[in-house]
Amino acid sequence: MKKLTILALAAAFSSATFAAPETYNLEPNHTFPRFSYSHLGYSVQVSRFDKTSGKVVFDKAAKTGAVDIVVDAKSVSTGSALFNEHIQGEDYLDTAKYPTATFKSTKVTFEGDKPARIEGNLTLKGITKPVTLTVTSFQAMPHPMLKRDAIGANATTKVKRSDFNMGKNAPYVGDEVTIDIAMEAIKE
Repeated sequence: MKKLTILALAAAFSSATFAAPETYNLEPNHTFPRFSYSHLGYSVQVSRFDKTSGKVVFDKAAKTGAVDIVVDAKSVSTGSALFNEHIQGEDYLDTAKYPTATFKSTKVTFEGDKPARIEGNLTLKGITKPVTLTVTSFQAMPHPMLKRDAIGANATTKVKRSDFNMGKNAPYVGDEVTIDIAMEAIKE
């Protein structure tokens, strides 16, 4: 009887209430960082990066997480091949010297069971600055087609181009840039 009680206690302590952090790989077909800015006051231009990789660590029970994202800066997509080339030049992304942009979290703040803010370091053009991503939506559930656990989120932040040595033509072309990230990730 004593052995049965010990086994029952061991099983109880190994349950999901003591869940370990789980690692998710970004799903490249549904993860796209976008950026928008004012163009001469005429319009707000929206572009995106087509190639992003990385990992998310999520522990729902402990309410902790970590995010590590790498963006292929050469995959910038403005809707114009000529402008893609222009924005990859020395005055802006300078992809010849800096082919990637990165975000590495330093702190994830939860509200209830969901992440609400992700503080971290954004590196663009070799310059690293702290930013806070505000999570506007989050979902964790089994993927209906892949039959594996998955997470998805949208997050946003604002930065100044001039903080990353990309301020050419400011203030005519807006210095403030809104970054929106749509992300989905599949559990390893």
